[in-house]
Formats: sequence, C-alpha cells, structure tokens
Amino acid sequence: MEYRQLAAKSLRGEVLTGHEALTVLRTPDDNLLELLKAAFQVRKTYFGKKVQLYMLQNAKSGLCPEDCGYCSQSSVSKARIDKYPLLDEERLLAAARQAKEVEGVQFCIVDSGSGPTEREIAYLCRVVRRIKKEVGIHVCTSLGLLTEAKASALKEAGVDRYNHNLNTSERFYPEICTTHTYQDRLRTLRYARDAGLELCAGVIFGMGESEQDIIEVGHALRDLNPESLPVNFLQPIPGTPLEKVNYLTPIQCLRVLCLVRFLNPRSELRVAGGRESHLRSLQPLALYPANSIFVSGYLTTPGQTPEEAKRMIEDLGFEVAAT
Repeated sequence: MEYRQLAAKSLRGEVLTGHEALTVLRTPDDNLLELLKAAFQVRKTYFGKKVQLYMLQNAKSGLCPEDCGYCSQSSVSKARIDKYPLLDEERLLAAARQAKEVEGVQFCIVDSGSGPTEREIAYLCRVVRRIKKEVGIHVCTSLGLLTEAKASALKEAGVDRYNHNLNTSERFYPEICTTHTYQDRLRTLRYARDAGLELCAGVIFGMGESEQDIIEVGHALRDLNPESLPVNFLQPIPGTPLEKVNYLTPIQCLRVLCLVRFLNPRSELRVAGGRESHLRSLQPLALYPANSIFVSGYLTTPGQTPEEAKRMIEDLGFEVAAT
C-alpha cells in the first residue's frame, strides 16, 4: 500500500474504502513511519505545524445517573473520585484565567449528568458571559443531552462550541451504555449545530470495539463534520465496568489516529484522554496526524503539565498555536 495515495485521496475529499481503512489499521510496525508521514501531509495542509492547547474544568463531578461503562462518574461506577456540585463562579473564572495564561485556545466546562437543568443552564450562561468579558477566551461546554432551547441559550450567552462525543459506533453503543441511545447523542449534536454552535464530537477507542466499529464511527464523525474531534483512548479506571479492558499499544493508537485524520482531514484532531498512559514514549508522534492536545489533566485523571507539553511540541519542531 502506498500510504501517500491515501493522503492524496483524503486531500481530494474522497472517502477511503473499507479495504483501505483496514489497511491503515493493520499497518505493519515496520511501515509506521511511512503511515505517519502520509497522515502528516494531510495535517500540515490544513493546520501547518501548529498545536492547539486545551484545558478543561470538571465543573460538577460524579452524581450522574447514566451507566456509561467507561466513566468513573457514572451510576454504576465504584471508582473513588471526588464528588461535588457545580463549582462557584470565582472558581470557574480562575480556571478560565489559568487556561488563558498557559496559551490555551479553548476553555472547556464539563458538567456531569444526563443533561443540564434549567437552573444549571442559567447559572452556566451567567458564568460564560463573565468569562468572555473578563478573560477573553473561547469557551466549549460539555453538559450532556440538550434541548433546542438550552442549545440556543448557550449560544446566546457566548458559548462557542459544544462537546458531545459519539464515543463508538452505533452497533457497539449498547455494549457501553443503556440509559440513553446513540440517536439521543446525534439529536443533541443536531440541536447544537442548529443553534449556531461549533461541534466538538469525538470517540473513545479501546473499549472492546471491532475494527469495523472503528471504521464506522470514523465515517459517522465525517458525516457530522465537527470543527473539533477529540480522540480518547480508554483509561481503565478501577471501579468502572471496563476496569480490566486494557489492550491498546502505542502503535495501535497511532494507526487509529492516522485513520481518523484520513477520514476527517479538515477537523481539528485532538489527542485527548489516555494520551499519556497509552502512547507513553511515542506521544510526540501523535502530533503528526493530530494538531491539538489537552494539558493539565482530564475529568478525574491527571495529565501532562503545560510546561511538559510545550517542551514536547518544541522538541518536535512544532509550535504552540497563538491564542
């Protein structure tokens, strides 16, 4: 397989065939650098050598009635995590300022639960207005399932982007969650798009999905055409139903990132949860297909510090994107 042909096809806006996608996922170890070079051709065309930094704040932890098997905050999780209601305004403002100080291009507010109540929407809209006025940073919210009215309220308050991941293929979805459906997630993304919000929609790999599931969710994300596409690798947190599912290797993760890049050439591709634990010493290579990373940790797990991330970016000859 000539991987550069896949890059050319992606750049022409053509979709990889099922056979071509499987070829990427089954790339021999000896051909990995050739695959990464091809994915970089696509990444460089649209994003150059810049890397965008993101920071998130878990604004409400735990207390979620959903049964997502991967999540330490779900109703079926026995993980030992901090549980708390919505943080006060000053705490969220301080987190937004920190994101700005480390050159983050986007500050993400995450609220655990099925979806925000009317009261939570009103409160978060007030916080977002203050962040936009006092900090001046792009804001993404991840609040669960939305209605049309709630999506519109967020847009009116100044939210730039809404995160709601597909997580996996429609076929595999019932294996990881039964309290809501894949279609529920698509509906929320449609409401967000209709309200004028940018979309941040991504995936979690390593939950036991098949190669076909990987390909199918890659195509589903392409159909959504999200501005931002976070790729997470399952962190098997003790106390969650998927605590013993841990089979990914660094090279497998890189193959998957390359496939997602070929299928979604124009989307900002972010290496998200699990980056540090699964890619390990190969983390810098992820920046050949991806152009964005989280710093300072995730919802209930730690991550790379901004200083370490910037050093990695600079050592590779890339540069942090200007805020």
